[in-house]
Amino acid sequence: MSLDIRRILDSARGRQFDDFAEHVHPQWTRVLRTIGFNKNYVAAEGAHLIDAEGKRYLDFMSGWGVFNFGRNHPTIKQALLDVLESDFPGWIAFDAPILAAELARELKARVPNRLERVYFCNSGTETVEAALKFARRATGKTGFVHLKKAFHGLTNGALAANGDDSFRAGFEPFYPGGVQIELNDLAALERALETGTIGAFIFEPIQGKGVFLPEPGFLREAERLCRQHGALLIADEVQSGMGRTGKFVGYEWEDVDPDIVLFSKALSGGYVPVGAVLMRKEIYDKVYSSMEKAMVHACTFGMGNLAMAAGLAALQVLDQEQLIERAARMGALFRRGLDDLKDRFELIADVRGRGLMIGIEFGKPKSLGLRTGWSLIHKMDQNLFPQAVVIPLMDDHRILSQVAGHAIDVVKILPPLVVDESDVAWFLRGFEEVMVNLHKFPGPVWEVLKKLSKHAVSSRSREKAQHDG
Repeated sequence: MSLDIRRILDSARGRQFDDFAEHVHPQWTRVLRTIGFNKNYVAAEGAHLIDAEGKRYLDFMSGWGVFNFGRNHPTIKQALLDVLESDFPGWIAFDAPILAAELARELKARVPNRLERVYFCNSGTETVEAALKFARRATGKTGFVHLKKAFHGLTNGALAANGDDSFRAGFEPFYPGGVQIELNDLAALERALETGTIGAFIFEPIQGKGVFLPEPGFLREAERLCRQHGALLIADEVQSGMGRTGKFVGYEWEDVDPDIVLFSKALSGGYVPVGAVLMRKEIYDKVYSSMEKAMVHACTFGMGNLAMAAGLAALQVLDQEQLIERAARMGALFRRGLDDLKDRFELIADVRGRGLMIGIEFGKPKSLGLRTGWSLIHKMDQNLFPQAVVIPLMDDHRILSQVAGHAIDVVKILPPLVVDESDVAWFLRGFEEVMVNLHKFPGPVWEVLKKLSKHAVSSRSREKAQHDG
């Protein structure tokens, strides 16, 4: 008798958060309930999630950038069904998987620079681990430079390149050799490279945490310095790649030529974990230098038929539906609407991003009442103000968005590349109403913020007492 997945899903409906808290992750469940994100989703289509009552939600997180092609895309789904029905063998171990070769060929054809070899794994953080390891072997240097606010993953090696202390604290010591610099600080990069110990500089073309963009020319000059000092340039395209910025890879906007490029998240269309490391042939030749070294770095579940087929189908969808061009067009529509709102609402300090990777930053207002509320909330907790946007977007407008990072007043949206004009209008209407209510002080939004702040302060006090005790 086959496993009845539908019965399992139906029987768990309504108690999934209790079960998840009991068996998996109680703290995460507390977070979801606190901010009102404990919804009962039962279906998904394109840019929308659908709950048990049939209500649609705009999914503008896209699973942290996984669902560039929307949810349940039929072309990618069919490719997976075809693989399953074919009974084609996978993970033979001693084999040369044909689908991996085809996906590598397609990826290489789409990046603007010459990268001859591809290594496949399962996730973005694994691609970072591999890239740092390969850079050490290729250059003979153990150090690397990363940027403050960078997010490259949470495994031990990748965490060493993470520029956010909220993730790093308590997990020291890290993978040795990491040097952190500020974004756009060329002088600091040059000082690090001059030590002769740096084998690589790893960067995100757009930083996912905060949606920070490099100043024009920074990455080109960084590349020049790396070449001068014998260091590799690693582009982390895990979130910014696969068309999200309006180009296939985000570094195309900067006219640089990385030695290693990393893909994951959207590469499989959200169906199967996958990661890909594209690199120059000379790097590969240093790592896999002989037949004896053919397995010096490997991954048990890399190159699985399902992951490779999903990647091939995702690239086909990207081309056939012209989603790179669509991301640029819909992104411009978002930016025009958000820029108009920025001119109207003093709490909006900046709107930035490229394509459909957009950050909305809030800043201290000028009017006395709003300034008082802003100062009060930030004195109590540096993390809560963006929740005054994210929570009502969900509660009142059924829009899923996210706070863009720790202790920064930025809300990020990562819409699927399949969004249309009606989805953009839906978001802009909801966001405008949230801004109208937020600019009323005193008002109900500020009261909710004060309650959340007090709750956060009390939670920190309890956690400190438990730790000290």
